[in-house]
Amino acid sequence: MAGPEKAYLITEKGAKFECLFNPAELTISKSNTWQVPESKGRNSPELRFQAGQPGTLTLSLMLDTTDKGTDVTEHTSKLLELMKVDPSIAGADKARNNARPPWVEFHWGKLASFKAIVERLQIKFTYFASSGMPLRAKADMTLKQFNDEEYKPLQNPTSGTPTLHTVHRVVHGETLDRIAAAHYADPFNWRLIAEANGVIDPFDVEPGTVLVIPELPVRRRG
Repeated sequence: MAGPEKAYLITEKGAKFECLFNPAELTISKSNTWQVPESKGRNSPELRFQAGQPGTLTLSLMLDTTDKGTDVTEHTSKLLELMKVDPSIAGADKARNNARPPWVEFHWGKLASFKAIVERLQIKFTYFASSGMPLRAKADMTLKQFNDEEYKPLQNPTSGTPTLHTVHRVVHGETLDRIAAAHYADPFNWRLIAEANGVIDPFDVEPGTVLVIPELPVRRRG
């Protein structure tokens, strides 16, 4: 009789990290950003939708090698590698000092894969051999979604892989055309910022709003 199907992570390079034990629970969260405009003379303003935020998947993994007596860091080190910048993956540009850690996909049975970056990782060693070698650890992970069917502010349209973007915090009196002029030297590129952040009115962006400033599309000759 076959045992229970194991959960696992697939990295961007195709490496597989199989969970020693399936997680006891998964927590998926998703939020949207809504603007609260000033509405004089009204009890409550009509909210304006700004953009959907990336979903997050939180889980805890138990890593235990007491049955084999081997070092559990053989497994924890693989998780820690997912937090390191890898200059060899797609989208990296050594000339611009632009690199990132890899993305991963979480799989478990019929649960749809959750492609994300590892936003947070905390490893706690809880049991040791008499020699001091760690045999058991608990890994708490938070995975943040970088790709969505409707909202893709971190996706490179030319390669389909996530890239690093600039962010801009809006100050009083700023409009999207002024922000575009500051970042692109061209105020007419304000539509790129509006589309990336789901902004409806380019002249009515609340001070304090954090905007993603996407890279300009690559122009191809011919």
